[in-house]
Amino acid sequence: MLKPGSVIGILGGGQLGRMIALAAAELGLKAHVLCPDKDSPAFHVSAAHICAAYNDFDALARFAAGVDVVTYEFENVPLATAEFLAARVPLRPGAKALAITQDRLAEKSFVRDLGIETAPFAAVDSLADLEAAVAQLGLPAVLKTRRFGYDGKGQVMIRPGEDLTAAWHALGRQSAILEGFISFVREVSVVAARRGDGAFCAYDVTENVHREHILHTSTVPATLTADAARKARAIARDIGDALDYEGVFAVELFVVCQGSSERVIVNEIAPRVHNSGHWTQDGAVTSQFEQHVRAIAGWPLGEVSRLGRAQMTNLIGADVHDWHALLAEPGTHLHLYGKEEARAGRKMGHVVRVARDPEACANVPDGEGC
Repeated sequence: MLKPGSVIGILGGGQLGRMIALAAAELGLKAHVLCPDKDSPAFHVSAAHICAAYNDFDALARFAAGVDVVTYEFENVPLATAEFLAARVPLRPGAKALAITQDRLAEKSFVRDLGIETAPFAAVDSLADLEAAVAQLGLPAVLKTRRFGYDGKGQVMIRPGEDLTAAWHALGRQSAILEGFISFVREVSVVAARRGDGAFCAYDVTENVHREHILHTSTVPATLTADAARKARAIARDIGDALDYEGVFAVELFVVCQGSSERVIVNEIAPRVHNSGHWTQDGAVTSQFEQHVRAIAGWPLGEVSRLGRAQMTNLIGADVHDWHALLAEPGTHLHLYGKEEARAGRKMGHVVRVARDPEACANVPDGEGC
């Protein structure tokens, strides 16, 4: 258990690292950030930072010597980096979570082996493998790189009649996974926290809408049956336990209608604070960023009750230029990331709108919250 005044090391200097650093400061902790980007938003709010590559082991050794625990803001931290740091300072969450979630095939296999439903999938390492996978799974299907994909990058939809060779080349002829297409009615996520001793909390299930493969809005409560919501939170708990996870993580799921009932199918795991959890900054008793700090510090987890109906909207590219109007809008909370250039597709900030209707403040069921 860390004491106030301890130093949290953060790998990655983007907006998630920035918001973790801000939450740590409010709890009397310091943040030390390592990132190769000299304009990292997290550098602006941290007590110290090192601008160095993730494979600069001299810099990593200096970084480890100056912190009490290390965490990360994104899942593509090199595994060798994580293992190097874990040998010198507590790494929370551990390298196991990175190793599994960095590889889509490993991740899908891990979830399936827990007895949790995913889209049908097959490994693809050649054009012949792709042809065999299509014969097995049918079309439409989604061909995805096994590594380094996010916000729609690194994936190609293949529809009936389309050229498989063209799809294979479009993905760069690299190791991939073919996933059978899921006819879903909506996308949801569970943002949860787990401490090293097994203590667990899950926020209300969040309903997500994407535009151009980038998250546009996250709304709570999600439109979901009570049974499906319970199942989604139970899935998150099973995954957290199997990973022996420490910190906040998210499980993205598809909701599929089955007659009058609904079932949830796991899409992806994110071993970090998550965009769909940004609503918690203003719409929950404890934000996901404070919760992550609490979890990796070994402190009691915070209450996850909603303060009302909440919606988070991402500000992408030029959307951020409306900052003045958003500040003037009643009930709207603006969060800007300090990025200088508003490029197309770049996340510049977000807003959270909360309707503080007491009747809307349904806490998570007993035993699933804090």
